[in-house]
Amino acid sequence: MALTPQNNEVFMREVDEELRRDQLMGFWTRYGRIVAVVVVLALVALGGWFYWQHRQNVQAGEQGVAYDKVLEDLAADRTDAVKAPLAELAASDVEGYRAMARFVEGDVLLKNDDLKGAAAKFAGIAADTSLARPYRDLALIRQTAAEYDTLPPAQVVDRLKGLAVKDSAWFGSAGEMVAVAYVRMNRPADAGKLFGEIAGTENVPETIRQRAVQMAGLLGVDAVTEPAQEKKKAE
Repeated sequence: MALTPQNNEVFMREVDEELRRDQLMGFWTRYGRIVAVVVVLALVALGGWFYWQHRQNVQAGEQGVAYDKVLEDLAADRTDAVKAPLAELAASDVEGYRAMARFVEGDVLLKNDDLKGAAAKFAGIAADTSLARPYRDLALIRQTAAEYDTLPPAQVVDRLKGLAVKDSAWFGSAGEMVAVAYVRMNRPADAGKLFGEIAGTENVPETIRQRAVQMAGLLGVDAVTEPAQEKKKAE
């Protein structure tokens, strides 16, 4: 018996659905186990990632508490109590705590008048490429300050010249050491100019700017800043 157009359309649709069902079953028979394994591995990886994130947050919190305790002990002059927790924090996976702990270790050495040991500690931070540039730059400044009196002035200039510029976050500290090095090298014009630039840079700490004004004046450079002039007039 011949099929009507409508019956023929229904028949073809049923055949097409059955064919697709057979193809799906065939695919699942061949690849179902592989698909299941992939899905399970993906779920395990996702779960592991969430757990790692959670562990990182917990660890950071624990290390924050430990770091605060170190600062409390130092404020109370309990230096011996901070050695072990600082060593542990210095090996942290959290960059900030790792860097800060190493800086504090250097500060403890400075407090004990161990300038050589402190300089070595800061030098290690400065050379650690796993740390962000701001930490390394600060460590270089701290290292130079710790061994300043033993360094040839030319070495100070060469070491800090990249940081003794106006667009550097460390312009005040680095610039001051470089300017004093210029004085020691008998280059008063360079020193006076640099002290004048430091005095006129607003983002430099006020104490450094005040010293720069005085030093620039001694070197024949008028570096009195506008706010300072207004204060003098008011007085």
